[in-house]
Amino acid sequence: MSVMSIGETQPPDRPLTVEDLERMPDDGRRYELADGRLDVSPAPKVSHNIAAGRLEWHLNNHLPEGCMAVHEVGINLDADRTRYRIPDLAVFREEDYCYDDDEYFDRPPLLAVEVLSPESVLRDHNTKRREYAEFGIGAYWIVSPFREKPGITELRLEGGVYQEAAVVYGTDVFTTEAPFSVSVVPYWLIGMDGDWQKHIGGPGGEPRQD
Repeated sequence: MSVMSIGETQPPDRPLTVEDLERMPDDGRRYELADGRLDVSPAPKVSHNIAAGRLEWHLNNHLPEGCMAVHEVGINLDADRTRYRIPDLAVFREEDYCYDDDEYFDRPPLLAVEVLSPESVLRDHNTKRREYAEFGIGAYWIVSPFREKPGITELRLEGGVYQEAAVVYGTDVFTTEAPFSVSVVPYWLIGMDGDWQKHIGGPGGEPRQD
């Protein structure tokens, strides 16, 4: 985790809020808040973006009616707006969508997904795991986009804490029913040697025909 002040100025003598993020530069980095402290991530690498993009496409082809997978949307995790996270991917019900000028979600999504980067492993497996559980996000996936061992770790909220429900690697098929029914082959989140759209859902996992 990288905690830094706002630009070149002296940070205020108080916890930072989402409103303070409006002063952040548009430099490609991700600016989040962890208990009022600035948490900055570098721009993601190519494999990270490929995995997130393919998973978003796949989920939106298999989600139940009234749900949508969206990438990199801001979520306020507390009423004081001092906990602010931007999951790589999240699935929301349409009734929870934001359409006003303050386009931050303040309700838990059905699912939050973080795609690992080398510098985000500790944050995604520990800090965000705790924060998302406290916020009440029922399902949390951690995706490894690393070519030597692509994988998905599925966490489900039980009694206010996440329990590991599945860990699937490579060409094995990850299948879950919570919070919706879907199958994913981790290899095809990044695989470049075939038709990933055909294979990403495993046998019988082709996208729906609308």
